[in-house]
Amino acid sequence: MKIFAIETSCDETAAAIVENGATLLSSTLATSKDFHEITGGIVPEVAARKQVEAIVPVIEQTINSSGLKMQEMDAFAVTVGPGLIGSLVVGVAAAKALAFVYNKPLIPVNHLVGHIYANWVDVAEPPKLPALALVISGGHTDLVLMRGHGNLEYLGGTLDDAAGEAFDKTARLLGLKKYLGGAELSKLAASCEKNMLKDKLPRPKIKDEDYDFSFSGLKTAVKRLVESTEIEKEVGGAELFAKSLAREFEDAVSDVVSTKILRAIKEFNVKSVLIGGGVAANQNLRSVLEAKVTTLGVNFHMPPMKYCTDNAVYIASAAFFNNDPYPLDKINANPSLGIVG
Repeated sequence: MKIFAIETSCDETAAAIVENGATLLSSTLATSKDFHEITGGIVPEVAARKQVEAIVPVIEQTINSSGLKMQEMDAFAVTVGPGLIGSLVVGVAAAKALAFVYNKPLIPVNHLVGHIYANWVDVAEPPKLPALALVISGGHTDLVLMRGHGNLEYLGGTLDDAAGEAFDKTARLLGLKKYLGGAELSKLAASCEKNMLKDKLPRPKIKDEDYDFSFSGLKTAVKRLVESTEIEKEVGGAELFAKSLAREFEDAVSDVVSTKILRAIKEFNVKSVLIGGGVAANQNLRSVLEAKVTTLGVNFHMPPMKYCTDNAVYIASAAFFNNDPYPLDKINANPSLGIVG
């Protein structure tokens, strides 16, 4: 089954063709991030305008590079939420038009659920279920129990800042990039040969028995350390301080996330752990989770870096495994959609 998928939830315009939810046939992605770097963050109006400009070329490039014809698609799929409403409606409108013109079913896809299915594309062995799935990104930190395709149970999520948001805010406090600073923070942490901080950052909710997360207090603790000139002197200067603080921040996030996941593995007796989302590209988090999860004899799956950020590849995969087409007049953008609906 060949599915042509469209993803326009934020500042990327993407389309992809995936066969049977696992084999990538074609993929195209355009981004407007260069425009948002100027303003230090995403401007919804600009993002939507760039989606309008890019959607037709992206669709054409995807089908042309596949060597296939639109008539050969078995279905279309589109991200309906969550995301920016102005961006979402561009993709939804385009997908509806394609489905109508070619008389094919249209499958609405939850963007957050899509992140999970990045673990099914171009892999030697698909994840075994039941599984724990962690979607960790700039706007979300959600942990779900995946008993089967289309059968998700919400276990917990962030009560305030998402992990990616905390990464970006910490990067700003350290004077790094204002937009997508989390990646720069990770580079800085990787350059730290030894964490020189005597005072460790808190591990919020690490001892709580629930599966919720809270990262706003962690960000506040970082702010206090940044404003303390004495601590900077103690560790040997501004450069060592910045590297140590970046490393300590990453360690704090990884400690909290891994502790929650290990507790859930024991409670729910899962066969696999999956991660997805932009922060799933963080090398520290990937390494910590892989090491700790596999020691329990549980399979650990993480997408290739290129599938961690927004793209249409995993939207097509999610559409295949959760094959639930809707009438066109029932498919609408839902910017506040949660991971379990």
